[in-house]
Amino acid sequence: MQQHKKPTSLLRSFGLKMAIVILMSSIIGSGVFKKVAPMSELLHEPWLVVLAWLLAGIIILFGVLSIAELAVMFPHSGGAFSWLEKIYGRTVSFLYGWSCFTVIQTAAISSIAFVFAGALDTFFTLPQLPQQLQNISFLGLEPFSNFGGKIVACMLIIALTLVNVKGAKSSGKISLVFVLLILTAILLIIISAFASSHGSIETFETVSKDYPQDGFTAIGIFMAMVLAMRNAFWGYEGWIALGFIGEEIKNPAKNLPRALTIGILFVIVTYLLINTAYLYIMPIDEMLATLGKNENGIAAVVVINKLFGSGGAYIISGMILISTAGCTNATILLSSRIYYAMAKKGLFFKSAAEIHSTNKTPHNALKYQCIWACILIFSGSFDSLTDMLVITGFIFFGMVVLGVIILRVKEPNLLRTYKTPFYPVIPIIFVLFCIILMVISLVESPGKSLIGIGFIFSGLPFYYYWKSKEKVDATKE
Repeated sequence: MQQHKKPTSLLRSFGLKMAIVILMSSIIGSGVFKKVAPMSELLHEPWLVVLAWLLAGIIILFGVLSIAELAVMFPHSGGAFSWLEKIYGRTVSFLYGWSCFTVIQTAAISSIAFVFAGALDTFFTLPQLPQQLQNISFLGLEPFSNFGGKIVACMLIIALTLVNVKGAKSSGKISLVFVLLILTAILLIIISAFASSHGSIETFETVSKDYPQDGFTAIGIFMAMVLAMRNAFWGYEGWIALGFIGEEIKNPAKNLPRALTIGILFVIVTYLLINTAYLYIMPIDEMLATLGKNENGIAAVVVINKLFGSGGAYIISGMILISTAGCTNATILLSSRIYYAMAKKGLFFKSAAEIHSTNKTPHNALKYQCIWACILIFSGSFDSLTDMLVITGFIFFGMVVLGVIILRVKEPNLLRTYKTPFYPVIPIIFVLFCIILMVISLVESPGKSLIGIGFIFSGLPFYYYWKSKEKVDATKE
């Protein structure tokens, strides 16, 4: 009887079109619907809000144009995890991978799935536990509050994890359906907004009552713009993720930089149009007054309600269901490849390196990710996690892009079939912005920033354990 060998590499399942779809699906989630409100609260003027989305998109585009050089040189699973090892060594790359597992990627999955559950609650009232159980608190966490929403979010993650275990191509097809549906829905909203009698140029030019009487000072507008851009970055979260599946992309030297650039440009244009549409329909003060003190409120819902009437909540909630399901699916697909890559190097649970014998997917890495993402959901820390995602992520994003410059200096003779345009200006601007964002975040949100940094270094005991275990295993051989 013939023995089937265990597969040692993942299938190259994705061409250019599917790579673009997966990238867009991993980005377009809840941020496009939620973040216009906090950005408006910071900037008080519609055109400044749209400018913040544009500037954030340009910074992300600079990051994409830079990391594409690394993605083409090293088209391996794990993306930035593999690149950081080649640039800075194993410790830094491990801390990035560990941060992805503890907060950056799994918290993204949890947060987006949580928004999915909230949107579903518009159509069906989700069951809740008795109030005395909901009030149970442990270390400041309330695991039983909003119990129905948490169960739905976990069910979504488990279901999409099973789809991803079945095969990357199946997951890619699901992403394609979700992307087409959400882009169609967004296009209809944009057309309806600009054709509606509810909207006007005068509305878009209306300034909030909280706008500084004498205008912003130079430092004031700079701080407000950076913090508004930090909110926008949640909308762009997932931009680096295509590099995680470099091993599964056909002709990566050609398709990776194209997919990254085309995908990001599509997302930027989409975000600019729909956020302009929001502020064309509803003045900032009316939007914020309608939302009131409800931190779970969604700005897009109040705008669409004004545009379409009472049925607007169902329209926007349906859109959020589509976009968050697609974004959750793509993030599950992409993120699991980091832990697979870590395990192959002996820096994660060994079984995470296993490839499913039939489906050729990193099934155990997917399962570990699923378990931790569900635990994060029950931590009840959704609001803090989204800010920490951006703060923690940009520490490593800056290091990755800086690595483009370091490798150009240290290893100028490496084959580079793609080179970052306008080098070194584009990577330098990106790195400088990351530094500015970190400094302002430490001043404005020291607690969240320090917790994010704590998540990064919490992996060191595991790192030294796995490293020592690797040495022990090597001596036995």
